[in-house]
Amino acid sequence: MKQFLSFIKKEFYHVFRDKKTLLMLFGLPIIEIVLFGFALTNEIKNSKIVVCDYSQDEASQLLTQKIESNYNFTVEKNLLSHNEIENSFKQGDIKLAIVFPSNFQQSLFHENIAQIQIIADASDPNTAYTLTNYMKQIILDYQRSILPKGAIPMQIQSEMKMLYNPELKASINFVPGVMALILTLICVMMTSVSIVREKELGTMEILLVSPSNPIMIIIAKAIPYLVVSIINLIIILLLSVFLLDMPIHGSIILLFAESILLIITALSLGLLISNSTANQQSAMLISLMGMLLPTMMFTGFMFPIENMPIPLQVISNLVPAKWYYTIVKSIMVQGLGFAAIWKETLVLIGMTVFLLTVSIKKFKIRLS
Repeated sequence: MKQFLSFIKKEFYHVFRDKKTLLMLFGLPIIEIVLFGFALTNEIKNSKIVVCDYSQDEASQLLTQKIESNYNFTVEKNLLSHNEIENSFKQGDIKLAIVFPSNFQQSLFHENIAQIQIIADASDPNTAYTLTNYMKQIILDYQRSILPKGAIPMQIQSEMKMLYNPELKASINFVPGVMALILTLICVMMTSVSIVREKELGTMEILLVSPSNPIMIIIAKAIPYLVVSIINLIIILLLSVFLLDMPIHGSIILLFAESILLIITALSLGLLISNSTANQQSAMLISLMGMLLPTMMFTGFMFPIENMPIPLQVISNLVPAKWYYTIVKSIMVQGLGFAAIWKETLVLIGMTVFLLTVSIKKFKIRLS
């Protein structure tokens, strides 16, 4: 029994001596419960909307105030015409638009029926469906509040319009997200073991004594994976278009260019991991666990980022897949050009330059 207890004691020493094991045992559960607790929710809050009020009467303003007081919506601005609505959606922040026709109050109180138009961005069909239901409930509550007892029932009819995805196909939302997830994970995992594998096999010494520049060695490591990732991209796009009926409304050349940019960003991150780890197992673990969860949580295709607390929204900006997801939706679904995605493109370029610079600096030309 004494020998058995000594074995248990020794194993505890091993566990608590290894900082990586402690991080996995205690850090990972804490991180996951915090992330899932705050991010996993079906409720959509603080969605930005615009109001186009042609009536400008007391009834339309009271209903607008009721919408503003609801925590599910934030009225971003009041528009003057229909022409401004599409531009607001193209900017990417607006989820819903409300249009009051002229003589809204007169139709409601004198004819007992009035029309109101709800326009939703259906590129994310689940969000569009949820938000339109929220809005219908607010309109229904307003209807009840203005109805005197015993009076003739008044009715506000809602005309629904779903932009970009009138059939509410789920693939319109999930294909861009899955593209970001697959390309990021594959590229990071493939390159994360490239340099550390040479160290384990003992062939790194041969590379270091060769006349090649260290920068050239790193680039040479990444190029085969770049080619393989481009082939994967072509396969994904073919399956998306012909199997899942995913439209490509924008420039296919621009889509390819942006996808290659994400691939290079992910390869740079994989090279940095490979330069910073001592063995393939650690590199694979860091690349898989370090990228799978953030990419799924902070991209925006599974859980709306605007629902998360501010600190998590800030952290999401560090995930390359988030910016790529916005780019793909803008090109494939909304048919927008480079003018609409230049900010996201600059962010990915900045990430790539930073990761490549750090990766090159961490590349050791002498083995210890």
